[in-house]
Amino acid sequence: MTSLTEQIQAVDSFIWQPFVMPLVLVVVGGLLTLATGFVQIRRFPTGVKLALRGALGRTPTTDDGTGTITQFQALSTALASTVGNGNIGGVATAILIGGPGAIFWMWVTAAVGMATKYAEAVLGVHYRVTRETGELASGPMYYISQGIPNKSLGRVLSYLFAFFGACAALFGTGNMAQSNTIARTFAEAVRTLIGIETPLWIPGLLITAAVGLVLVGGIRRIASVAERLVPAMIVLYVFTAALYILLNLTEVPGVLSLIVSNAFNPAAAVGGFAGASVAQVIAAGVSRGVLSNEAGMGSAPIAHGIAKVNHPSDQGVIGIFEVFVDTILVCSMTAFVILTSGLWTDAAYQGSSGDLTAAALSTSVPLASLVVALCSFLFGFSTLIGWSYYGEKCVEYMFGSLVVRPYRILFTAMILVGSIVSVPLVWAIGTLLNGFMALPNLLAIVFLIGTVRKLNASYNDNRST
Repeated sequence: MTSLTEQIQAVDSFIWQPFVMPLVLVVVGGLLTLATGFVQIRRFPTGVKLALRGALGRTPTTDDGTGTITQFQALSTALASTVGNGNIGGVATAILIGGPGAIFWMWVTAAVGMATKYAEAVLGVHYRVTRETGELASGPMYYISQGIPNKSLGRVLSYLFAFFGACAALFGTGNMAQSNTIARTFAEAVRTLIGIETPLWIPGLLITAAVGLVLVGGIRRIASVAERLVPAMIVLYVFTAALYILLNLTEVPGVLSLIVSNAFNPAAAVGGFAGASVAQVIAAGVSRGVLSNEAGMGSAPIAHGIAKVNHPSDQGVIGIFEVFVDTILVCSMTAFVILTSGLWTDAAYQGSSGDLTAAALSTSVPLASLVVALCSFLFGFSTLIGWSYYGEKCVEYMFGSLVVRPYRILFTAMILVGSIVSVPLVWAIGTLLNGFMALPNLLAIVFLIGTVRKLNASYNDNRST
């Protein structure tokens, strides 16, 4: 197992070295930022407004708005997948690998990623199709195959995306990384509160059963559960993290300075932290940033693309808001908690993920490990149900609707497997598959920048805000 982990980590390190995936993500996000006239800044207020209207049940849709689920349900399903244990365990592993500077590069990824997520959602709605079952289907596999002029290239790239998307949902950040963090934060909470060592398979079995019950109902049940669960879980976690930060407010300026300075001058070895190079800092920040907000991966447009909207950009601005909530808000709060606590240099936590976040919060907030365990469960649960839908849509594209039910069974089984796998292996698999999934999607978006620009221009012409 150690040899396998090292081999996967070696490939993962190559994919995520600064001049491979991080450079591609930043360049594509930068091009989209320019092509849309900095849409993530200009249209951010619109995204907030539409999200709040949806949360209050007042999303405006006219008679010609078509889709399967509401805008807010699409946002909730996408947030269910993005606001997951990448926000708890992924941020922790980014700091443990790259030091405080990794958070700066996570922010950079989010800044340009907002434009990328906007483009993905816009293309998802624009190129969505009706399957033979009568249901709408969307995602990169459809805008790749329909949008790229060279049909042979489009077909190859669409199947590559669908294949790696299905694999990421089964073995990567959409499944095993979630159950792994849930199990470990649960075990940390039990150990901290009552002093009992809990086998990882026990919480793994609980989350497996819970997810299996939801998956039976398909996208409408997934969207309905996400619509209720996501706002509550985000508020609970943000409130707890904000309480910790307020109790340690005097440390925040120093932590912010540490993040910025270490982005370009990496932290040396200190305590249990082994030190990092510039390449490690950038790779850790960008890979975990993409793992968290999924901008560029192509997963979110599978949900955004079936929303009830009158113009593709109506959902695009919702995508901007999604990245902001996930990375700028939730991930940043996790980072400030971990770095303020000082536990990121403790040798006892160098192989940790979500349990580091739980331990950090517990240094100032009573029963925080219990709150983190609950949030980890809710975050992971929501991500699992969201990614199960993404994965089944990928296999449906490749093999047809008959494979959806067997895929759901396999997906559920892999949740239990993920709960007992080692931390380094499960996160290496996750970020590696993220990279493979993102490459065909990003290449297609470059081909379709002109389409995004035209749709964005027509939205600007018809909107007065």
